[in-house]
Amino acid sequence: MTPRPEPSLRDDFAPWLRRLGRRRWRLGAGALLMALTVAAGIGLLALSGWFITATAVTGVLLAAGAAATLDVYVPGAGIRLFAVTRTVARYCERLYNHDSVLRVLAELRAGMFSVLTRLDGRTLSQLRASEWLNRLTADIDTLDGLYLRLLAPPLVAALAIGGVGTLLGLFVPGIALAVVAPLGALWLWLVFGQAWLGMAPARRRVASQDRLRGRVIEQLQGLSELRCYGTLASHRQALLEEQAALYADQRRLAGRQALGSALANLVVGLCVVLALWLAAHGQADGRISGAVMVMMPLAILALNEAVGGLPQAFTQLGATRAAARRLNELASRQGTLREPATPIDAPAGTPTVVLDAVSVRYPGALVSALDALTLRLEPGERLAVLGASGAGKSTLGQLLVRQLDPTAGAVTYNGIDLRDMPLSALRARVGYLTQHSELFQASLADNLRLADPDANEAALWRVLDVVDLADWARDLPDGLDTWVGESGRQVSGGQARRIALARVLLKAPELVVLDEPFSGLDAATAERIAGRLDRWLAGRSVVFLAHAADGLPGVTQAIELVAGRASE
Repeated sequence: MTPRPEPSLRDDFAPWLRRLGRRRWRLGAGALLMALTVAAGIGLLALSGWFITATAVTGVLLAAGAAATLDVYVPGAGIRLFAVTRTVARYCERLYNHDSVLRVLAELRAGMFSVLTRLDGRTLSQLRASEWLNRLTADIDTLDGLYLRLLAPPLVAALAIGGVGTLLGLFVPGIALAVVAPLGALWLWLVFGQAWLGMAPARRRVASQDRLRGRVIEQLQGLSELRCYGTLASHRQALLEEQAALYADQRRLAGRQALGSALANLVVGLCVVLALWLAAHGQADGRISGAVMVMMPLAILALNEAVGGLPQAFTQLGATRAAARRLNELASRQGTLREPATPIDAPAGTPTVVLDAVSVRYPGALVSALDALTLRLEPGERLAVLGASGAGKSTLGQLLVRQLDPTAGAVTYNGIDLRDMPLSALRARVGYLTQHSELFQASLADNLRLADPDANEAALWRVLDVVDLADWARDLPDGLDTWVGESGRQVSGGQARRIALARVLLKAPELVVLDEPFSGLDAATAERIAGRLDRWLAGRSVVFLAHAADGLPGVTQAIELVAGRASE
């Protein structure tokens, strides 16, 4: 098989440049603010040098008894104008450009998250949770440099070099030609040469950071298992080796970045000396005044502000490219689920759910997760699917909400195959409590309203009462507006579980799938919730996934899964 060619730099950045292009006017305004800041800095230094020198020369002439005049008001006003403009433009540029980039990053993060929501369980399992998190956080954050460091600054630097060359050319064209050529060559090296030098180590650094984050999380989460099996030392050694490789690439990048910065300072400094020498000859020949002679090298010296950030930005281009490529791969993932060509919505109402000889076998698995499973759930019935861990209960739950499709057989909802129903229509009618209670860094109300964004406070209090959390929520510092912390860290595991259950109840679905609904709860709390839940579930089709039927409210039938097969 012929290996696929590696994507080019253009291929890696094209999707993100198109996204930036949607905001071209806003980003263009930010680039103009950046250019105005640099222009004001050049004008301030050049005019200040001219004014100080002109004042000194005039003073010397007056002291010698010669007649001399100097208008101090116009250049003085110009200096103040440049100083104020530079300060205001810098402040506005930072505020405006960072706001623009944060808007873009928020849009990218929402777009990537929507990609994840369309993926099936099989595709999601191909990467660890830490890797998905890195895509949504670290990789997207790395892309903030695409505009702020890689697009606007080199353009502004090129304009600044051309502007200074034009200014010098107005007085002595030869000086302009002498300094623009090396400054142009410097710009080319800082943009293309530094990118070439840093490409490989920068890409390796991003990959090492990704692996290192994953290994650290794995070690923390699996510390007990690593100790039990005596592999903690080898796992720690792998971490240290990964860390050493990361530090080595960081040192390489720091050295190459320092090379670029030193080269920029050297070339600009040499151009300053060259301009001063040539300007001194021009002043001796009477072509320019002494004040203009001083102004010329100072204008060149001000270019340090324009080119000073290029070495770091382009030495790290490989990191931005690696992040863009990995996000491109994420965006291209389609998963195994497909929207039907001719979608059919099932009849409304409490559903009849039928599994007809359904089998599920994961790629690479030795045995099927479900094997020719057949069952029927009538409207309003409550089915308890029991079994040990690994028996196939969670796979069954994912089938019912179509997070995956069966390898063989069919699942129907009111007589319609789930594969013929629009995904959005199906999931709007099904409530699914998974084994993991996913809470977000937001308020309690926001976490509940993920199920129904239009729910009023009365509806929120009703579902909290069902899960026995209403009194607890009233005692919170800010009530429903109290934040639950990242991943629900501010609440206990049992409270997080009940918040997730309340979110399912708020959706008011026709079919309810509850995977271990009372996990992590004490017997008394579970009993209270079961009684309230029994009333709320009335008239709905329900599937409980649990290890045992004890405490499950109103079960009308039960089956046990053993190695993917059912028994009464």
